[in-house]
Amino acid sequence: MPSPYRALFAAPGSKGFSAAGFLGRIPVSMMGIGVITMISQLTGRYGLAGALSATVALSAAVAGPQVSRMVDQYGQRRALRPATLISLTAAALLLCAAHYGWSDWVLFVACVGIGCVPSVGAMIRARWAALYRGTPQLHTAYSFESVVDEVCFIFGPILSIGLSTAWFPEAGPLLAACFLAVGVFWLTSQRATEPEPHPRERKGGGSALRAPGLQVLVATFVATGAIFGAVDVVTVAFADEEGHKAAASIVLAVYAAGSCVAGMVFGLLHFAGAPERRWLLGVCAMAVSMIPLLLVGNLPFLAVALFVAGLSIAPTMITTMSLIEEHVPRAQLTEGMTWVSTGLTAGVALGSSTAGWVIDAAGARAGYGVPAVAGAVAVAVGFLGFRRLKRPAPGRGGSVEQHSERKERHVA
Repeated sequence: MPSPYRALFAAPGSKGFSAAGFLGRIPVSMMGIGVITMISQLTGRYGLAGALSATVALSAAVAGPQVSRMVDQYGQRRALRPATLISLTAAALLLCAAHYGWSDWVLFVACVGIGCVPSVGAMIRARWAALYRGTPQLHTAYSFESVVDEVCFIFGPILSIGLSTAWFPEAGPLLAACFLAVGVFWLTSQRATEPEPHPRERKGGGSALRAPGLQVLVATFVATGAIFGAVDVVTVAFADEEGHKAAASIVLAVYAAGSCVAGMVFGLLHFAGAPERRWLLGVCAMAVSMIPLLLVGNLPFLAVALFVAGLSIAPTMITTMSLIEEHVPRAQLTEGMTWVSTGLTAGVALGSSTAGWVIDAAGARAGYGVPAVAGAVAVAVGFLGFRRLKRPAPGRGGSVEQHSERKERHVA
């Protein structure tokens, strides 16, 4: 590991919460694709599979910010454990309903409950921010977390799809639930690095979403999430049409690998200038990278195209985290980060369900039109809201870029 990344773990407790966060985040990449694989294996209905995956994402979009708001007010331990128990109970109901062929409405009810899963990535980033706020190390920490996210998305789909196709259909979601339980309860047992809560009666304030800059980020990432959700569903269906359904996990892992490589390199670089310009460039790059998918003809070509597409993901997400610190009060940082994740999950819901319907109606190849359209929408929203991102709100927590411009202009 390059020395800037090694230096992060000099802080006491950082290795422990980072390891717990890794386990707690794997279910994010496993559950949605696991539900799609499980339902398509058991029923052959991609429309239902996509709708159930979308329900999980939509439920998470609604519940996630509320859970994170409670985290900001009461602390991670008091808020995360009850939310996780609700999600695990709902996951058990989903597995039973799918295995025994219960009515579709039971499946949807269970998926709503699964959406109470906490945003573990936001919890880990909040711990890094508490350790390194206002220093160049925070940029490196956010880059490292982006790499961890992508590692989860490399191994998660492989585990989920591989187990569900090679062992039994429910195996992927079952393992995801186990990872969630271990990761969250391990993380919340580490009290020394837990960020200080900010009870509302002392700090005041409304929702973090009231910040105009955060509204732009969330709206743009709804469209970006639609890219991710559609690519997942269409890739599974395309691999199935090619007669190699299990290979979908490898192809999706290559997509995440591109982002992982870009994130690792991005964390070693130093930038000057406004982060919002880099953010908009990243959104445009993600949109353009969807065009080659419309020409896909076989799985090897698809893997290459997705690897290139993945190169723009992590740098855009890293820059987004810095922008959140410029536009959200420090006492609402976890909620602000979760709102961006909420935008992504809402977009995943829209993209996966829309792609499922297109696949059922016109086949997998036509499904790749969904992420292409979503990318164009993301660019449009980003340009329309760009001026809001250029006006950070006063009195916010501060960002890596602000630090660099004041003290170390060569550091982003």
